[in-house]
This record gives sequence, structure tokens and C-alpha cells, in this order.
Amino acid sequence: MLKQSPSQTVGPFFHDGWFVGGENDLVTERTRGERIIIRGRVLDGDGQPVPDAVIEIWQADADGYFNHPADPNQEKADKNFRGFGRADTVHEGKFWFKTIKPGRVPGRDGKPQAPHISVRVFARGMLIHALTRLYFSGEDFNADDSVLNSIADAHRRRTLIATREESNDPPIYRFDIHLQGAGETVFFEP
Repeated sequence: MLKQSPSQTVGPFFHDGWFVGGENDLVTERTRGERIIIRGRVLDGDGQPVPDAVIEIWQADADGYFNHPADPNQEKADKNFRGFGRADTVHEGKFWFKTIKPGRVPGRDGKPQAPHISVRVFARGMLIHALTRLYFSGEDFNADDSVLNSIADAHRRRTLIATREESNDPPIYRFDIHLQGAGETVFFEP
């Protein structure tokens, strides 16, 4: 009879294998779309920074296309946009991404969704990564997004909205991720 190995959590991370530099910059000078910066922190249930989490994002380009074979419009996707990024939280739980504001993509019902970014969180003590979404404050299409509006509690829904901060250029959106406790971010089933 085979013996099972013990359960393991998804951290801490060994940065030598995951990061070589630039994984959080998804754009080049030729990328189409409005450039933005996303800044945030990962916080535990006591509101303390998590210094060894990893955040991954996956998003459409400015026109709402993914440069991925699963997108039937892949040939229309911006070849100068990576669409995937990764950042660590080594410094006080902080992370950042340089990207573009994504275009709208169709939902399961075929209706366009509000611009959003898919977010995956890896942290110590978690047996499996957590999935969430980042939506943009001031976005008119948020009112009609089926996923965002599937969250009945308006307070909980706000945990998915990145807040635009004052900046010269490019726009900065603040998105803190609370793993537990008061203000816990809404997470979705994997």
C-alpha cells in the first residue's frame, strides 16, 4: 500500500525560482491601451502585512482579447501585451503591477463584463491559492457586471473595487487584499 505524503501549505516561497525581475511589468512601449499602476498590500486577519505572499494577475488586453489559444479571437490580441504578471509582497506586504486597463470580455451568458483583472493569491498557511477579481472605481459598467452583482452584500462587493488615487501619470489604482477578518476580500471557488 502506498503511503500518502503529508499535506503542505502553499508557502513560504523561494524567490530564486519565481522571480528573475520584471514579472510585474506587463507592458512595452508598443502596448496599446491606457497604462495604469496597481498598488496594494496583502493583509492577514489582524490587519498585519503578509511579507511572503505572491500575487498573480491575468487579464485581457485593452480591446478585451486574450493572447491565449482558449480565446477564439486570439489573433486580434495585442502581441505587445503579456496579460499575465506576478508580484511578491516582501516589503511590508506591498505589491504593484504596471499594466493597462483591460477591455470588456464576454461573460458566460455572452453579455460583456465590466473591465476587470483576475487575481490569484498564494500565501503561507493556505492549502490552495485564493481567487478574486479586481474591478475599477468609477467604471459605469460595474453596475451591470453579473459576477460583481452576484455578491448581494454591497459592503462585501466593495472589496473587489480598486480605488483610483490621485497621480500625475499614469493612473494608480489601490487594491488591498484582506485574507481574513473585517473587510475580508471576496474570494471565488477555484
